[in-house]
Amino acid sequence: MDLLAHSAAGNLAVLYAAGYPHRLRRLVLVTPGLQAAGVDLTDDEWHAALQRMSGEPWYEDAHQAMMAWDAGDDTPEIRTRAAPFFYGRWNDTIAAHAGTEHRAPAAAEGFHADGAFEPEKTRANLAQVTAPVLVIAGALDAAPTPARAAELAELFPNGHLTVDRDAAHYPWVTGPRTFVETVDDFLR
Repeated sequence: MDLLAHSAAGNLAVLYAAGYPHRLRRLVLVTPGLQAAGVDLTDDEWHAALQRMSGEPWYEDAHQAMMAWDAGDDTPEIRTRAAPFFYGRWNDTIAAHAGTEHRAPAAAEGFHADGAFEPEKTRANLAQVTAPVLVIAGALDAAPTPARAAELAELFPNGHLTVDRDAAHYPWVTGPRTFVETVDDFLR
């Protein structure tokens, strides 16, 4: 089968690929989570990625909110104020999409808990994935950065990376035509 996953679901798709490599025809990981494969994004890399958007008019407020969120304030108001970082730009269409996101903090806490993943085992099993794998990164994304997305792609024998230079974490929202063409070409 073809499997496509985004963000945290990318971890689940990586686990599926590691456990059932023979069941995949193609795998597409869109701005994927990195924890399952043990790819680490440093705090310095994350802060530098956020800083790249410092020229945006929304930056100061969004940065303040992102720092509050990182410190544990996971309220809807803080997430809404930090949302521009996930898109790289901001307009009414993007704001409408951002308003559809809902989180379950308890589920997120469990999903990312210590011991939830076995990266060494997963990495070893990814060597058995013969299906083509496409990792899509946004050049403006702070997690995963394009460098860490490339590291993930390299774990697959037939892994490929594409970086959308105008996207952050939601490339199908900020550049739908480019996203659809990229995925369509790969799945063909």
